[in-house]
Amino acid sequence: MATFGSFALLIALALAAYNLLAGGIALRLLATGQAARISPERLADTARRAGIAGFIAVSAAAFALIYSVFANDFSLTYIVEHSNRALDGKYKFAAMWSGQEGSLLLWAWLLGTYGFVLRLLHKGDVKLYAYAGTILAAVQVFFLSVINFAAPPFALMKGAIPEDGNGLNPLLQYPEMVIHPPMLYLGYVGFSVPFAFALGALMMRYPGEKWIKITRSWTMVTWLFLTCGIFLGMHWAYAVLGWGGYWGWDPVENASFMPWLTGTAFLHSVMMQEKKGMMKSWNVWLIFSTFLLTLLGTLLTRAGLVSSVHAFAQSSIGTWFVVFMGLVLAVCIFTYVLQRDHLKSDHHVESLVSRESSFLFNNLVLLTACFVILWGTLFPILSEYVVGNKVTVGAPFYNAVAIPIGLFLLFLTGVGPLLPWRSTSMRAVKRNFVVPVIALWAMVIVAYIAGARPWHDGKFDTGAFYALVGFAVSAAVFAAIISEFLRGAGVISRQTGKNLIAATWLLTRRNTRRYGGYIIHLGVVIVVIGLCGAAFNTNQEQELKLHDKLTIGPYTLECMGFSEDSNANYNSAYALLDVWKGGKKAFQMTPEKRVYLASGQPQTMVAIHSVPEWDLYVVFEGTNPDTGQPIIKAFLNPLVSWLWAGVVLIVFGTFVALVPNLSPATASLRVPATRETPEPALHGGRS
Repeated sequence: MATFGSFALLIALALAAYNLLAGGIALRLLATGQAARISPERLADTARRAGIAGFIAVSAAAFALIYSVFANDFSLTYIVEHSNRALDGKYKFAAMWSGQEGSLLLWAWLLGTYGFVLRLLHKGDVKLYAYAGTILAAVQVFFLSVINFAAPPFALMKGAIPEDGNGLNPLLQYPEMVIHPPMLYLGYVGFSVPFAFALGALMMRYPGEKWIKITRSWTMVTWLFLTCGIFLGMHWAYAVLGWGGYWGWDPVENASFMPWLTGTAFLHSVMMQEKKGMMKSWNVWLIFSTFLLTLLGTLLTRAGLVSSVHAFAQSSIGTWFVVFMGLVLAVCIFTYVLQRDHLKSDHHVESLVSRESSFLFNNLVLLTACFVILWGTLFPILSEYVVGNKVTVGAPFYNAVAIPIGLFLLFLTGVGPLLPWRSTSMRAVKRNFVVPVIALWAMVIVAYIAGARPWHDGKFDTGAFYALVGFAVSAAVFAAIISEFLRGAGVISRQTGKNLIAATWLLTRRNTRRYGGYIIHLGVVIVVIGLCGAAFNTNQEQELKLHDKLTIGPYTLECMGFSEDSNANYNSAYALLDVWKGGKKAFQMTPEKRVYLASGQPQTMVAIHSVPEWDLYVVFEGTNPDTGQPIIKAFLNPLVSWLWAGVVLIVFGTFVALVPNLSPATASLRVPATRETPEPALHGGRS
């Protein structure tokens, strides 16, 4: 299989190179109108077919690597380093992306898959799709070159072939790691498509805004994949690392978050271009920046430039990525300068109190957050280059800057739906803000009574203050969005006689972009509420011998035993804990500690009991070498489940926004504008 896989990768590289060369020549001939022995249309078609064949070749290479893992082919260095005979089947499958070479092959395969779908849909706009396909081929040439010459996944072992491998990293032997990296990569790689469309549209001076409408679904789906990937990574960190948290501002976490921020800004601002012909240059650079940030994220993870539990070891591929990113940036700048007159805006912001200004502020806040995170992530690398020592930037720096920015962004999320396009009167603004303001102050009172009090024993608690503000603004945004649903549904209910639930469904189906955007914003509100709970986390650590007890919050943990077990893959030790609440035994928990036989590495298996109010999170930290007693650490983390509920709502809202509206006959039922009411601020807008 090694020979087959290597040959497939070489064929894929040759096909991608032909796609790039033939596609580029064909587009040049079409642009200049020069006569040629072969028609440009026919040459472009052969380039498209080469792209499809390249996808088949990369798929064959990916299959060869997965087959080699399951066949325990330890003649391959990659299989020795990332698998072993006793490894569970699902983790053998995940071994493909557990190492540098395999993950780059995954990148190339996903890019080939996106390109395959794009080329099948080329009749939607033949010329624009030809430009996009050629640009994707250029990106594919880079990744296939890296795989073939710098990080080959089918490299053979030198010397004797071992009987067994070193096994998969214990941190990766968790069910979510089977789907988290592919989901994250679907987001990373997927942004290549809107980048290709944007660069292609600029190169060909594409008339109008049709290219944005063509790429809307691509961008939203990619954004959704990246969102899911980020949250799956958060849940993995929460369930596996055993530190009681889900986001530590790790450099690789940041690397996935930065393109999400710029991608979110792009999804907002393209509405301005669609509806008003504004922010054209802004939008082009947003998608250029998003693509470059996905490359940067891949570089940080794959080249080992930063210290992270997610990153791979130091590697020579960093130079490849730096050069490629420089080339991409140079092409983007050159094309923009050459075609900048094509990006003149048709309109300008007329009022600060308008939908246009809310979009502009929204973009500025998102980009500010991205810049702060980028600076903090790269600072250790820059400091080492300048002074010779890595100066790390910790969570306090990010929290001090990102939390206020996030709260302001949440505020804009609520303000946007309450402002119309162009301008509005202060009377209308006051009328639209009545319900949200009432909800805000009501939540301040409720949260303060519940314990979200910034002042404790004469000291100011910054975390509690931000949490109180977060709860209050979340309530205001929630009220603003729900009031929009209720107002529209009420009108439809009166016109049709349907009940409120049926009217809400009809309202949503009538304009899925608008109300899908509202649902996404509701999901963001739920996520923020979950994040605010972190300000009130508590923990206790204690040695527990038989029948000893540990109390945290309303729970009492009683040690009922300590046992050991083993299988072909790992040895484990675990504590059996009875959990009491209100004087009654409520449930049992069994936190575990594993040591994997192939690598000798330990792994913590956290026990979590989740309810809407909080998570009881229990870690078995091993035994005290002096006393031989198990050490238990328990956390009480409020509102964590709201995070996961919020992302489910975001996913649902995105699917709603992607669904076509009802037929014109049904959709002709309009909601009269009883007040100045705009479209939602995220993915919305009337179709």
